[in-house]
Amino acid sequence: MSFINENYLELQDSYLFSTIAKKVEEYKTKNPDKEIIKMGIGDVTRPIVPSIIEAMHKAVDEMQDEVTFRGYGPEQGYEFLREKISKYDYKDRGVDINPDEIFVSDGSKCDVANILDILGDKNKVAITDPVYPVYLDTNVMIGTAGKYNEEKGMYENVVYIPIKAENNFVPELPKEKVDLIYLCLPNNPTGTVLNKEELKKWVDYAKENKSLILFDSAYERYITEENIPHSIYEIEGAKDVAIEFRSFSKTAGFTGVRCAYTVVPKELKSITSKNEEISLNKLWSRRMSTKFNGVSYITQRAAESVYSKEGQKQIKENIDYYMQNARIIREGLSKAGFTCYGGVNAPYIWLKVPKGLTSWEFFDKLLNEKQIVGTPGVGFGPSGEGYFRLTAFGTRENTIKAMERMQK
Repeated sequence: MSFINENYLELQDSYLFSTIAKKVEEYKTKNPDKEIIKMGIGDVTRPIVPSIIEAMHKAVDEMQDEVTFRGYGPEQGYEFLREKISKYDYKDRGVDINPDEIFVSDGSKCDVANILDILGDKNKVAITDPVYPVYLDTNVMIGTAGKYNEEKGMYENVVYIPIKAENNFVPELPKEKVDLIYLCLPNNPTGTVLNKEELKKWVDYAKENKSLILFDSAYERYITEENIPHSIYEIEGAKDVAIEFRSFSKTAGFTGVRCAYTVVPKELKSITSKNEEISLNKLWSRRMSTKFNGVSYITQRAAESVYSKEGQKQIKENIDYYMQNARIIREGLSKAGFTCYGGVNAPYIWLKVPKGLTSWEFFDKLLNEKQIVGTPGVGFGPSGEGYFRLTAFGTRENTIKAMERMQK
């Protein structure tokens, strides 16, 4: 008889978005004539732009020629893509990240989870609350989160850092020493950001306490305001304390194509139980070589075309489209009498639910009365109770229609 990883038994219910999908399917079965507008899951709706499609077609044609055919590629990513990322996403912004510090993958969600493969299970973990569920759930899976406290809605070994309207969505530094810190900026789900001064406090804390920051910047292309860092490496000293995760999913519409990358600077070290320093860059490269066969050549050529002049112009048009949706949602919710946040530097709008309703009760009310699907804030953590997330990734027609329904 085989044994299971019993940490999985500590996971709460099903994955948030699976629960939402189940509720929506049940409603559709009972109300087949109702038109449902989905604003819950952050999946894109705009087609992949022409310059990227052209690059994919060209790469496909190469695969039918004996001279240009590609089999297995380097697990860490082709040099042509890593060099483009290094130049356009970092060096052009004054940040010295080299190609061999960049690792191409099939998604940030996967990387954020898989990074725990090279980290110990004795780390004290801090997460902002509310938070993207994958950060917490993957720590439950490896055992660092500990037992679940039903009454508090929290795991015993996790340090929760509330981000609410009461503190302007600016997380406070932990009162105790922690080893791993998860930061997602622009934030999912609240759509809020930290300026350079606030982010520097976290880098300074990490240096002082020898902590590691896991920095998810999947939505950096949606930043519109000045003094908001697009990368944690814009902060001096961050290369000593941070791993950064980025994705082409929301930037270039690759949610179905799958391509992302993780930056692990060579300066970055962690320690063994004997207090020996080990390079995380080398460990991550070893992990990728063992457990991953690399992203397809066709996909990486598509990602490379994102950095062409035409590619940049075209994906910006899509991003502007989604941010215009965000403006429509913010203004529509305000007219309907809701208090809302975000939607300026991120494609997410975080709204306060009406008094007397829980997040899930508001979900049911919106689904049953307005046929609008969003995401209950409590699904992102206990501090998310009383809030609700809507995404701007829908079509313009559905976005306008949804706000008209809300205002009625």
